[in-house]
Amino acid sequence: MTLSLFDTHAHLNVDAFSDNVDVVVQRAKDSGVTGIMVIGIDVATSRRACDLAASHPGFLFAAVGIQPNSVAESHPDDFSVIQELAGCPGVRAIGETGLDCYWDDTPIDMQHDFFDRHLQLCRDTALPMVIHMRESGELIADQLRRQTEIPAGVMHSYTGDLGLAVQCLEMGLYISFAGMVTFKKSEELRSVAKAIPEDRLLVETDSPYLSPEPFRGKRPNEPARVEHTLRCIAEARGVTAEYLADLTTENAKRLFQLP
Repeated sequence: MTLSLFDTHAHLNVDAFSDNVDVVVQRAKDSGVTGIMVIGIDVATSRRACDLAASHPGFLFAAVGIQPNSVAESHPDDFSVIQELAGCPGVRAIGETGLDCYWDDTPIDMQHDFFDRHLQLCRDTALPMVIHMRESGELIADQLRRQTEIPAGVMHSYTGDLGLAVQCLEMGLYISFAGMVTFKKSEELRSVAKAIPEDRLLVETDSPYLSPEPFRGKRPNEPARVEHTLRCIAEARGVTAEYLADLTTENAKRLFQLP
Protein backbone atom coordinates (compact mmCIF):
# COMPACT_ATOMS: atom_id res chain seq x y z
CA MET A 1 0.00 0.00 0.00
CA THR A 2 1.30 3.48 -0.93
CA LEU A 3 1.61 5.71 2.11
CA SER A 4 0.35 9.29 2.34
CA LEU A 5 3.47 11.27 3.24
CA PHE A 6 4.52 14.89 3.75
CA ASP A 7 8.20 15.92 3.66
CA THR A 8 8.32 18.92 5.98
CA HIS A 9 11.90 19.93 5.15
CA ALA A 10 13.68 19.63 1.81
CA HIS A 11 16.16 21.84 -0.05
CA LEU A 12 15.01 21.29 -3.62
CA ASN A 13 16.23 24.84 -4.23
CA VAL A 14 19.98 23.99 -4.16
CA ASP A 15 22.42 23.03 -6.90
CA ALA A 16 22.04 19.29 -6.25
CA PHE A 17 18.58 19.49 -7.86
CA SER A 18 19.13 22.25 -10.41
CA ASP A 19 18.96 19.86 -13.38
CA ASN A 20 16.33 17.35 -12.26
CA VAL A 21 13.90 18.92 -9.81
CA ASP A 22 10.85 17.93 -11.88
CA VAL A 23 12.03 14.31 -11.98
CA VAL A 24 12.61 14.35 -8.21
CA VAL A 25 9.15 15.82 -7.65
CA GLN A 26 7.57 13.11 -9.79
CA ARG A 27 9.45 10.35 -7.92
CA ALA A 28 8.14 11.82 -4.68
CA LYS A 29 4.57 11.75 -5.99
CA ASP A 30 5.02 8.18 -7.18
CA SER A 31 6.18 7.25 -3.65
CA GLY A 32 3.07 8.65 -1.98
CA VAL A 33 4.38 12.09 -1.01
CA THR A 34 1.49 14.56 -1.06
CA GLY A 35 3.42 17.71 -0.21
CA ILE A 36 6.93 19.09 0.32
CA MET A 37 8.07 22.15 2.23
CA VAL A 38 11.01 23.72 0.34
CA ILE A 39 13.25 25.56 2.78
CA GLY A 40 15.23 28.74 2.15
CA ILE A 41 18.59 29.34 3.80
CA ASP A 42 19.35 32.77 2.27
CA VAL A 43 17.82 35.25 -0.15
CA ALA A 44 18.71 33.29 -3.29
CA THR A 45 17.34 29.95 -2.06
CA SER A 46 14.28 31.65 -0.57
CA ARG A 47 13.50 33.18 -3.95
CA ARG A 48 14.01 29.82 -5.58
CA ALA A 49 11.68 28.19 -3.02
CA CYS A 50 8.99 30.72 -3.97
CA ASP A 51 9.53 29.99 -7.67
CA LEU A 52 9.23 26.24 -7.10
CA ALA A 53 6.06 26.70 -5.06
CA ALA A 54 4.62 28.75 -7.92
CA SER A 55 5.54 26.11 -10.50
CA HIS A 56 4.09 23.22 -8.44
CA PRO A 57 1.12 24.82 -6.67
CA GLY A 58 -0.54 22.72 -4.02
CA PHE A 59 2.38 20.29 -3.86
CA LEU A 60 5.49 22.37 -3.18
CA PHE A 61 5.35 25.04 -0.48
CA ALA A 62 8.00 27.57 0.51
CA ALA A 63 9.70 28.65 3.72
CA VAL A 64 11.74 31.84 3.44
CA GLY A 65 14.55 32.88 5.75
CA ILE A 66 18.26 33.23 6.46
CA GLN A 67 19.75 30.19 8.15
CA PRO A 68 22.16 30.92 11.04
CA ASN A 69 25.20 29.78 9.07
CA SER A 70 24.24 32.17 6.24
CA VAL A 71 23.76 35.22 8.45
CA ALA A 72 27.37 36.43 8.50
CA GLU A 73 27.60 36.60 4.71
CA SER A 74 24.18 38.22 4.24
CA HIS A 75 23.88 41.77 2.93
CA PRO A 76 22.41 44.59 5.06
CA ASP A 77 19.12 44.62 3.12
CA ASP A 78 18.72 40.86 2.85
CA PHE A 79 16.28 40.51 5.71
CA SER A 80 14.02 43.15 4.18
CA VAL A 81 13.94 40.97 1.05
CA ILE A 82 12.89 38.00 3.21
CA GLN A 83 10.10 40.15 4.66
CA GLU A 84 8.87 40.89 1.13
CA LEU A 85 9.11 37.25 0.04
CA ALA A 86 7.02 36.21 3.04
CA GLY A 87 4.00 37.63 1.21
CA CYS A 88 4.46 35.50 -1.91
CA PRO A 89 1.84 32.89 -2.79
CA GLY A 90 2.91 29.46 -1.63
CA VAL A 91 4.94 30.70 1.35
CA ARG A 92 3.70 28.79 4.37
CA ALA A 93 6.56 29.21 6.87
CA ILE A 94 9.44 31.40 7.96
CA GLY A 95 12.92 29.91 8.14
CA GLU A 96 14.96 28.15 8.48
CA THR A 97 16.16 30.15 11.45
CA GLY A 98 17.55 29.24 14.86
CA LEU A 99 21.06 28.76 16.23
CA ASP A 100 24.11 26.67 15.31
CA CYS A 101 26.97 26.06 17.74
CA TYR A 102 28.67 23.39 15.60
CA TRP A 103 29.92 25.47 12.71
CA ASP A 104 31.84 28.69 13.36
CA ASP A 105 30.38 30.65 10.45
CA THR A 106 28.39 33.32 12.29
CA PRO A 107 29.08 34.97 15.68
CA ILE A 108 26.49 33.84 18.18
CA ASP A 109 25.31 37.41 18.91
CA MET A 110 24.41 37.82 15.23
CA GLN A 111 22.61 34.49 15.29
CA HIS A 112 20.52 35.57 18.29
CA ASP A 113 19.67 38.86 16.55
CA PHE A 114 18.49 37.18 13.34
CA PHE A 115 16.57 34.54 15.26
CA ASP A 116 14.68 37.34 16.99
CA ARG A 117 14.00 39.00 13.63
CA HIS A 118 12.57 35.79 12.20
CA LEU A 119 10.44 35.27 15.30
CA GLN A 120 8.98 38.74 14.90
CA LEU A 121 8.32 38.10 11.22
CA CYS A 122 6.37 34.99 12.23
CA ARG A 123 4.26 37.08 14.56
CA ASP A 124 3.74 39.75 11.87
CA THR A 125 2.67 37.23 9.22
CA ALA A 126 1.01 34.57 11.42
CA LEU A 127 3.25 31.98 9.72
CA PRO A 128 5.00 29.18 11.64
CA MET A 129 8.77 29.04 12.09
CA VAL A 130 11.21 26.35 11.00
CA ILE A 131 13.99 26.10 13.59
CA HIS A 132 17.51 24.87 12.85
CA MET A 133 19.28 23.34 15.83
CA ARG A 134 22.81 21.99 15.98
CA GLU A 135 24.42 21.68 19.40
CA SER A 136 22.27 24.65 20.38
CA GLY A 137 19.04 23.23 21.80
CA GLU A 138 19.22 24.78 25.25
CA LEU A 139 20.18 28.19 23.84
CA ILE A 140 17.19 28.02 21.51
CA ALA A 141 14.86 27.10 24.37
CA ASP A 142 16.22 29.98 26.46
CA GLN A 143 15.73 32.48 23.64
CA LEU A 144 12.19 31.27 23.01
CA ARG A 145 11.33 31.63 26.68
CA ARG A 146 12.37 35.28 26.48
CA GLN A 147 9.74 35.98 23.82
CA THR A 148 6.52 37.74 24.70
CA GLU A 149 4.74 35.35 22.32
CA ILE A 150 6.12 32.13 20.84
CA PRO A 151 4.89 31.47 17.30
CA ALA A 152 3.87 28.04 16.14
CA GLY A 153 6.79 26.13 14.70
CA VAL A 154 8.87 23.00 14.32
CA MET A 155 12.22 21.89 15.64
CA HIS A 156 13.57 20.48 12.40
CA SER A 157 15.86 17.45 12.17
CA TYR A 158 15.62 16.98 15.91
CA THR A 159 18.73 15.59 17.59
CA GLY A 160 18.24 16.60 21.23
CA ASP A 161 17.29 14.49 24.22
CA LEU A 162 13.83 13.90 25.65
CA GLY A 163 14.20 16.62 28.27
CA LEU A 164 14.76 19.28 25.62
CA ALA A 165 11.92 17.85 23.53
CA VAL A 166 9.56 18.22 26.50
CA GLN A 167 10.59 21.88 26.85
CA CYS A 168 9.87 22.45 23.15
CA LEU A 169 6.54 20.68 23.38
CA GLU A 170 5.55 22.81 26.36
CA MET A 171 6.21 25.88 24.19
CA GLY A 172 3.81 24.53 21.58
CA LEU A 173 6.38 23.33 19.05
CA TYR A 174 6.29 20.31 16.77
CA ILE A 175 9.23 17.89 16.58
CA SER A 176 10.45 16.62 13.21
CA PHE A 177 12.80 13.71 12.58
CA ALA A 178 15.08 13.18 9.59
CA GLY A 179 17.19 10.26 8.39
CA MET A 180 19.41 10.19 11.46
CA VAL A 181 16.66 8.49 13.44
CA THR A 182 17.10 5.43 11.18
CA PHE A 183 20.82 5.00 11.83
CA LYS A 184 21.77 1.84 13.72
CA LYS A 185 23.40 3.74 16.60
CA SER A 186 20.46 6.13 17.06
CA GLU A 187 18.61 4.14 19.72
CA GLU A 188 18.33 7.17 22.01
CA LEU A 189 16.91 9.35 19.25
CA ARG A 190 14.37 6.64 18.38
CA SER A 191 13.33 6.56 22.02
CA VAL A 192 12.67 10.30 21.82
CA ALA A 193 10.65 9.82 18.62
CA LYS A 194 8.65 7.15 20.39
CA ALA A 195 7.71 9.57 23.19
CA ILE A 196 6.54 12.55 21.11
CA PRO A 197 2.75 13.05 21.34
CA GLU A 198 0.89 12.01 18.22
CA ASP A 199 -0.28 15.51 17.39
CA ARG A 200 3.24 17.02 17.44
CA LEU A 201 5.21 14.51 15.35
CA LEU A 202 6.57 15.27 11.86
CA VAL A 203 8.95 13.64 9.39
CA GLU A 204 11.36 15.10 6.84
CA THR A 205 14.30 14.29 4.61
CA ASP A 206 16.41 17.47 4.85
CA SER A 207 17.25 16.66 1.22
CA PRO A 208 19.87 16.54 -0.22
CA TYR A 209 21.42 15.66 3.16
CA LEU A 210 20.94 12.93 5.79
CA SER A 211 19.86 10.01 3.63
CA PRO A 212 18.09 7.41 5.79
CA GLU A 213 18.96 3.75 5.98
CA PRO A 214 19.32 1.88 3.66
CA PHE A 215 20.66 4.85 1.67
CA ARG A 216 22.93 6.29 4.37
CA GLY A 217 25.83 8.19 2.84
CA LYS A 218 24.27 8.22 -0.63
CA ARG A 219 23.58 11.73 -1.90
CA PRO A 220 21.54 13.44 -2.92
CA ASN A 221 18.84 12.43 -0.51
CA GLU A 222 15.38 13.23 -1.89
CA PRO A 223 11.77 13.44 -0.68
CA ALA A 224 10.83 10.00 -2.03
CA ARG A 225 13.01 8.54 0.75
CA VAL A 226 10.97 10.07 3.58
CA GLU A 227 9.05 6.79 3.69
CA HIS A 228 12.06 5.04 5.26
CA THR A 229 12.20 7.53 8.13
CA LEU A 230 8.45 7.22 8.63
CA ARG A 231 8.56 3.42 8.72
CA CYS A 232 11.44 3.43 11.22
CA ILE A 233 9.51 5.68 13.61
CA ALA A 234 6.33 3.66 13.15
CA GLU A 235 8.19 0.51 14.14
CA ALA A 236 9.66 2.24 17.20
CA ARG A 237 6.20 3.41 18.26
CA GLY A 238 4.53 0.07 17.60
CA VAL A 239 2.02 1.39 15.06
CA THR A 240 1.46 0.73 11.39
CA ALA A 241 3.24 2.84 8.81
CA GLU A 242 -0.13 3.67 7.23
CA TYR A 243 -1.45 5.04 10.52
CA LEU A 244 1.64 7.15 11.20
CA ALA A 245 1.84 8.43 7.63
CA ASP A 246 -1.72 9.73 7.77
CA LEU A 247 -1.10 11.19 11.21
CA THR A 248 2.11 13.07 10.34
CA THR A 249 0.63 14.33 7.08
CA GLU A 250 -2.34 15.81 8.94
CA ASN A 251 0.05 17.34 11.48
CA ALA A 252 2.01 18.99 8.67
CA LYS A 253 -1.15 20.38 7.10
CA ARG A 254 -2.25 21.77 10.44
CA LEU A 255 1.10 23.39 11.25
CA PHE A 256 1.53 24.95 7.79
CA GLN A 257 -2.17 25.92 7.53
CA LEU A 258 -2.81 23.90 4.37
CA PRO A 259 -6.19 22.76 3.02
